[in-house]
Amino acid sequence: MADIVLPATMFTEHDDLYQAGGSQYILLGPKLVEAPGECRSNHDVICALAKRLGAEHPGFDMSPRELIDWTLQNSGWGSLERLEREKWIDCQPDFEKAHYLDGFKWPDGKFRFKPDWSHVPFKSATSTFGPVAEIPSLPDYWPVIEVEDAAHPFRLATSPSRSFLNSTFNETPTSRAREQHPTVMIHPDDAAPLGVTDGGKVVLGNTRGEVRLRVKLFDGVRRGVVIAESIWPNDAYEDGCGINTLTGSDPIAPYGGAAFHDNRVWVKPAH
Repeated sequence: MADIVLPATMFTEHDDLYQAGGSQYILLGPKLVEAPGECRSNHDVICALAKRLGAEHPGFDMSPRELIDWTLQNSGWGSLERLEREKWIDCQPDFEKAHYLDGFKWPDGKFRFKPDWSHVPFKSATSTFGPVAEIPSLPDYWPVIEVEDAAHPFRLATSPSRSFLNSTFNETPTSRAREQHPTVMIHPDDAAPLGVTDGGKVVLGNTRGEVRLRVKLFDGVRRGVVIAESIWPNDAYEDGCGINTLTGSDPIAPYGGAAFHDNRVWVKPAH
């Protein structure tokens, strides 16, 4: 649906710096191969846009390697030469600091169990951060899921498929051949009253829209739950409507990030 396509480089086709989530290491992701065709890195595109717009910043005149070296030196973690030599840099704080034995970053050193959600960091007047006012003031269960009802008796999970994982792989011939086509897993005892058989077609729907899928009967699915492993591109579906037709796009509190979708749907045989 795009008017302009900007093919980006993959992680092996440009130099980059990584801070791994969940660990305390700085990692180097060196360029290993040349990018094919007209692929360009995000850095190259940003610098080209800056030049056309007349924007000025030292980073626009640096190569990725120069930016990495500048970042390391100005953050006190050595240089690119050191990172290339050592492969990674361990940034783990000492034991006392890592385990907060000397307290937290409050004047009294105490931890706050009651966050001030209305003044979370990085808020801006132009961003939407979801229903912040509805978040419990203390750690507690927050019932924000879509609970099934008479009109929508099933809960839909859109878990990643084993062959795709993410959209990077859903265009590779081997992955598509292994998955074959979009399906929805339904427990046989849920499918029987609907008159649905293995390999048959159903329509999943809710107030957001409808999606047509082939059925895969599986008694490992919990009763009342249907699983549509994803994520297939829209053109893989019979009606051109992908599974995200059924998921919401509301901003999630407190930062407005992406949701772990919890959706209710109805299921009907397709005719």
